[in-house]
Amino acid sequence: YQYPLMFGLILAFCWCSLVCCSRIYMGMHSILDVIAGFLYAILILVVFHPLVDLIDNFNLTCKYAPLIIISLHLALGIFSFTLDTWSTSRGDTAQILGCGAGVACGSHVNYIMGLKLDPPPNTLPLSLSSLSVTVFGKAILRLLIGVIVLLLTKIGMKKVTIPLACKIFRIPHDDVRKARQRMEVELPYRYITYGMVGFSLMFIVPCLFHFIGLS
Repeated sequence: YQYPLMFGLILAFCWCSLVCCSRIYMGMHSILDVIAGFLYAILILVVFHPLVDLIDNFNLTCKYAPLIIISLHLALGIFSFTLDTWSTSRGDTAQILGCGAGVACGSHVNYIMGLKLDPPPNTLPLSLSSLSVTVFGKAILRLLIGVIVLLLTKIGMKKVTIPLACKIFRIPHDDVRKARQRMEVELPYRYITYGMVGFSLMFIVPCLFHFIGLS
C-alpha cells in the first residue's frame, strides 16, 4: 500500500522500541544485547536485501525448495543450542524457525497450485481505500476467522506432537511441563506445531477467505 513515508518511519520506530524495551523489561536481554541485536539486524538487512527477489524466486519455483527449507531450519535449531540447563530461548528460536519454514512452504504450495493470492505487480503500490462500515466489518471478520483457524491449528498440533514425541523418545509425559523442557520433545513440538501455523497462515487461511468471499 502507498502510505506517507513519515507514517511508516514512526510506526517502525515505535514497534522496534517496544520490542527492544520489552526484552529488557522481561529480563531476557541486557541493554548491550539489544544494541548488538539491533546492529546485527541492520547488517542482515544490508546483506540480504539485494538477494530478496532471488531467494523468493527459489522458494517458489525450485522443486526441492520445501525439503531444503525444512532441512535448513531444522539444522539451524538443532546445532544452534548446546544448553547445560533449560532456557526459553531454545524453544523461542525453534518456534521462529518452524513458523518461517511453514510460511515458505505455504508460499511454495500456492505457487505450484497456481493460486495467485497476491495482486499483480503492475497494480502495486495499492492506494488506501476509504474506511467504511463494510470495509471495517470485513477486516474484523477476517481477523476473527484467521485467529480462530490458527489457534485451532496450534491447539490440535500441540495435542498430537507432545505425546507423540514423548512416546518416540520414551520420555514420561505425566508432567507435560517438565517433558516439554526436554530437547527431544521441545524441538519437534515447536517445529511441527508452529510450522503448521505458518503453513495455515500462508495457504489454508487465504484459501478459506477466497472460498467464503472475504479475499
